[in-house]
Amino acid sequence: MKTAFVAGPFRVLMFALMLVPALSGALVANEPVAVKIRDLTSVEGVRENPLIGYGMVVGLTRTGDSQQTVFTTQTLANIMQRMGAQIPPLTARVANVAAVFVTASLPAFARPGTQLDVTVSSIGDAKSLEGGLLLLTPLYGADGQVYAAAQGPVAVGGYAVGGAGATKQLNHPTMGRVPSGGRVERTLAFDFNRLAPVWLLLREPDFSTAGEISDAINREFGHAVASARDGGRVEVDATATGVENLTAILAKIENLTVPVQRRARVVLNERTGTIVMGKDVRLGAVSILHGGFSVQISTEYSVSQPPPLSPGKTEVVGEAEVKTKESPAKRLEIGEGASIDQLVSGLQTMGATARDVISIIQAIKAAGALDADLEVI
Repeated sequence: MKTAFVAGPFRVLMFALMLVPALSGALVANEPVAVKIRDLTSVEGVRENPLIGYGMVVGLTRTGDSQQTVFTTQTLANIMQRMGAQIPPLTARVANVAAVFVTASLPAFARPGTQLDVTVSSIGDAKSLEGGLLLLTPLYGADGQVYAAAQGPVAVGGYAVGGAGATKQLNHPTMGRVPSGGRVERTLAFDFNRLAPVWLLLREPDFSTAGEISDAINREFGHAVASARDGGRVEVDATATGVENLTAILAKIENLTVPVQRRARVVLNERTGTIVMGKDVRLGAVSILHGGFSVQISTEYSVSQPPPLSPGKTEVVGEAEVKTKESPAKRLEIGEGASIDQLVSGLQTMGATARDVISIIQAIKAAGALDADLEVI
């Protein structure tokens, strides 16, 4: 009898910064692109507001909460009591019912009757919300006031099936959406036309972009009406524009285009091994050594049988065998000004996995050879 235990291959990664001649062209400067102000900024005070509520999903096919989910049975008993039916909470069966949290976003300028998409998430031990119906649920704001109500059939982008110990699940069947299932019942006390001054907030703070935005606004109105206060805010004096309607002022401003220098950035997701990179990311001269080293441990079991009529005992004895294998280190040289795409292509040629590439990129950034912002999520 032989059982093998393999310690998944791990690699020894060695990085060295070397001053080598450029192998792939000179560094190309980032070219600015024209972007509308509406895509770069938002107006201070004009935003969405989160809403939350507690509700019940009914009509499930025995995929709801179990009897041990106490709050579900209590909620079901309370709902039945309001409907005129008195039932003890301990006797309520909730296999076709699930307690859920309902969330939505209240848009700016929403009026009573505006439809909202709501998200439904199970908070008990329900297996799936597929085929369920969300009962009427009030949605509260941060101030505790009811601003909307939600009800409707739940759309689930997955499923969970199984039986006799075998199950199969796709995506997350315990969370779904009710498209247009919410209705706004109360408006926010917000007078848009009394904003003075108007602040434009940059979604990605940048001093040069803020200056370009203020210059474009001043050119449009013919005199100084806007000024960049810092890298994240641009102040607009609406009264100095000569236009009384603030909506018309912002409609003119948001359609202006400004030149924007895209920030070089590489985003790494270590949990999934995903790498997202911009085309403007450039590398300095660097040399990478990559070697593979794997360990395999196998255990072979044999039975030790004592001679007849001896006081010995029959025992199972394990004999461990350790094998190691180290492949020659592979070398990849990247010239000054090379793109991140060239790096990834070279690493794939060397046989590096996505997680290896993530580790290598982090080491290159630590060595100062990556001319970009590195973000790990």
